[in-house]
Amino acid sequence: MRYVIIALIGALASVLSNQGIAVFNDGFRPIVGQYFNKEISRKELAAMSFAISFGLVIGFGIPTSIAASIILIHCLLLTTDIIGSFCPDTKVGMIISAAVGAVYGLALLAGLEFIVNLFGMMPYNFTSDLGGVSNYVTVAFAVFPAVGVAYQHGFKKGTITAGVTVLVYYLIKKFGVFSIAGNTVSLNAEGMAMLAGMVMMIVFAAQIKGESNSNEALTQGFSGNVSRIRKNWFLLAIMGGLIAAGTSVSIIAGDPASLALLAEGEFTNAALTALARAIGFIPLVFTTAIVTGVYGTAGCTFVFVVGLLLHGNPILAFVVGVLVMVVEILLINLFAKGMDKFPGVKDMGEYVRTSMNKVLEVALLAGGIVAAETMSAAASGYTGIGALFVIGAFLLNKKAKKPIVDLAVGPVACIIFGILLNVLLLIRLIAVPAAG
Repeated sequence: MRYVIIALIGALASVLSNQGIAVFNDGFRPIVGQYFNKEISRKELAAMSFAISFGLVIGFGIPTSIAASIILIHCLLLTTDIIGSFCPDTKVGMIISAAVGAVYGLALLAGLEFIVNLFGMMPYNFTSDLGGVSNYVTVAFAVFPAVGVAYQHGFKKGTITAGVTVLVYYLIKKFGVFSIAGNTVSLNAEGMAMLAGMVMMIVFAAQIKGESNSNEALTQGFSGNVSRIRKNWFLLAIMGGLIAAGTSVSIIAGDPASLALLAEGEFTNAALTALARAIGFIPLVFTTAIVTGVYGTAGCTFVFVVGLLLHGNPILAFVVGVLVMVVEILLINLFAKGMDKFPGVKDMGEYVRTSMNKVLEVALLAGGIVAAETMSAAASGYTGIGALFVIGAFLLNKKAKKPIVDLAVGPVACIIFGILLNVLLLIRLIAVPAAG
């Protein structure tokens, strides 16, 4: 049953990514929306998926999974994001993505340590450092409502929104950890901060006069994106059921904290931890889904809570997981309609998409610079070279005959830099500095 479940998760998650229905990486969701709006090519989509997710899979997901002998969901679903985007969005491509996803899931369950050792055979294993490329994406997403407000309403209101966002982030970081029944619960600061910014964005948009809230305006707003998600409710529900079932038999976990507790048999504590995390992720998942039309593969991650509470009962966990995902989709529709009733929200959608792109450009470029600097210092003992390479690549790309989109430059340049470091190590032009 464990192998059947993991194969089905890998296959269906790859199909969802391939068809642009759902992806796991929150930072990748707006990019998928761009592809289906014909703003980027399939090759660019695949390159960006690989650049954003690969380092997290190798440097974070797999090592964490090996430590507990339970798969951290990141190293499964981030990879299925990549698999789906690399296969053509045709019927044949969908079948190929399902097959590759299933095989990957089986291979992941059968040999976590082999994968890590394979990458460790390089003279300098830069893949763990590559995870730094995405370090700033989640926290940077908290500020996109403020950027959107600035684009739509001007600098002053944008600054006010940014100030509130930073204040909420600080307060949650400082006071967002508390105990319930002797268990420590932590709120997600990024999610709460973004929620505060989105509330202010809606408030400012509601003040725009001169637009009637007709049914026509409603269908042209966010409800169109939500309809796309609702159309695929059955596949998303099955995905939720499979993830809940996989969690119930201890083959996957949604985050490192609940994974560690699950490995120790602390099922109730793991469920409380996963619940707090899921609550914090509601604004992030719902907001990105509404403005892009692409849902989260694991939804708001409440399906992990279901699996933990129903540990050892995968069939019941599957059924409840299906119901939970359906309820999420119903709620997101109500949430979107509520947003669409505000005057000015129809125009706000475009500013949201623009601000998301700008935030991602900066976050991924900054992450690429930091990751490249870490590689440079570790592999050669020199600093500055990594930053020089990534910044130079970013600026020179703008003059290329066929430039890649700005979003992809930082991660792609960082990967190329890591490969070049290994080449230089092989031909002995540089040497890894001695410890101490």
